[in-house]
Amino acid sequence: MERQWWHNKAAYQIWPKSFYDSNGDGVGDLPGITAKLDYLKDLGVDIIWLSPVYQSPLADQGYDISDYQAIDPRFGTMEDMDRLLEEARKRDIRLVMDLVVNHCSDEHIWFKKAVEDPEGPYGQYFYFRKGKNGKPPCNWRGYFGGSAWSLVPGQSDLYYLHLFHEKQPDLNWENPALRREIYNMINWWLDKGVAGFRIDAIVNIKKDLAFRDYPADRPDGLSDCRRMLSEPGVAEGLGDFLEEMKRETFAPHKAFTVGEVFDTDPARLAEFIGPEGHFSTMFDFAPTCLGKDAQGWARAKQPTTTQYRDACFGSQRQAAGVGFLANIIENHDEPRGVSQYLPKDAQDNERAKTCLATASVLLRGIPFLYQGQELGMTNTRFERIEDVDDVSTHGEYAACLALGLTEAQALDACAQYSRDNARTPVQWTDGENAGFTTGTPWIGVNPNYTRINAREQQARPDSVLNWYKKLLALRKDPRWEEALVWGDCEPVLEEEEGLMAYRRTGGGKTLLVVCNLSELPRSLALPGTIRQVLLNSQEGGPQPGFDRYAAQPWQAVVLELEQ
Repeated sequence: MERQWWHNKAAYQIWPKSFYDSNGDGVGDLPGITAKLDYLKDLGVDIIWLSPVYQSPLADQGYDISDYQAIDPRFGTMEDMDRLLEEARKRDIRLVMDLVVNHCSDEHIWFKKAVEDPEGPYGQYFYFRKGKNGKPPCNWRGYFGGSAWSLVPGQSDLYYLHLFHEKQPDLNWENPALRREIYNMINWWLDKGVAGFRIDAIVNIKKDLAFRDYPADRPDGLSDCRRMLSEPGVAEGLGDFLEEMKRETFAPHKAFTVGEVFDTDPARLAEFIGPEGHFSTMFDFAPTCLGKDAQGWARAKQPTTTQYRDACFGSQRQAAGVGFLANIIENHDEPRGVSQYLPKDAQDNERAKTCLATASVLLRGIPFLYQGQELGMTNTRFERIEDVDDVSTHGEYAACLALGLTEAQALDACAQYSRDNARTPVQWTDGENAGFTTGTPWIGVNPNYTRINAREQQARPDSVLNWYKKLLALRKDPRWEEALVWGDCEPVLEEEEGLMAYRRTGGGKTLLVVCNLSELPRSLALPGTIRQVLLNSQEGGPQPGFDRYAAQPWQAVVLELEQ
């Protein structure tokens, strides 16, 4: 595989609204990100993925874009954006924007013109369809619940498609004029100095144009809109669109791209991330899909650490010899990783958090951290549904009630899985508002900020933060880079429940990563003799010259083995 500049990098996602507020209005902003670049550089970050800062009504937190080439005033100005790019460049940090082109905002000029003249050229930028027997054109349920169709304003039987929020009309990629507008916008940002894009919800841009009904899968009589992705011809058409976009924008700029890709056939992985793939990489969502249920959060189950391990290893095997995956524990659409993958009695255990970190960061692929993950931030607690901002959570809450859960039970389910868990402000200090703002935060700060915060952890050598620094530094160390970046990844000791161990080999070196993701000590027979211990999260354990050791609960070690 030809080596690319991004292979040995580590990425970090910023949710701007909750990262750091520079002006005291309670909302994080671009100058706030610039102020924290040295923190990120010290952590070991090379690429920042910046969630949307475009002009937006924020119906879906900026993923409803009303102007792709303007910065929303809540986040700053285009001058602030230019300064962020410049200051990041000085620190050898590249900036990746969020590319949201499955849909735009209903306040975008395209949609406004389409509503004014549904038969005109802008009406072809969207999916406008007549109703069927007094109902929407088909029974698709949107990702946020409810029908994926809404009436076009001013019309009585003409609907527009929105797979997400009703204020996010889907863009009609079948229209070449629409695609040209999108490509011009992408090139405008790349010419400005953006290094690439995280590409949002991209598998949805190709639709089953028959807009057929599917069997209902919930009491509401609707069917999950993702059902149509499996229709014959849909996947093939998607590839045509993605190749055209790559050819017209990404390839000439040598841009780094990471796709948000769900529901794809593993056999087609090379089409997405191989040497000739549509994207540089794509997220491994196999672990985040664990425990989910078609009925929604009401019946979801927390995965075990063994299930987490098996999901990661399954993805590693699929990607072997194909390309690099982007490995995540959490992001803005998921609950906090330590609250999702660790048992409840271990979610405040720093050793358990560092063990989970090790298991993820040293896999083959590009580690993507999410803001606050490096501190071991946890889920928060919502006392009332009114305390929740996230539109998806409100939809799931209604679905829980429809399935017969009490309000308290529905709130408990939402508290575990809500996207707002990842959207509480970053906990910088133990001071007022966790040091995030001098004003009133737009969303409540997690009350545990007095215990979990960056200032305290920076000063403590054995903190979660400092362990992440060690992991990222080890991955870039020239002595181990061949093995930990480009080398093979081979799962071992899989017969051990709750143990995640894998061998990384390359450059004449063999490294063994062992993570005891359980509260039980265990005696381990290793697949080789220890030459040296590179990292050990606890005192005691493995020693050079031995081929076994007693692993303590939640212990993570990185070993070099004899050849």
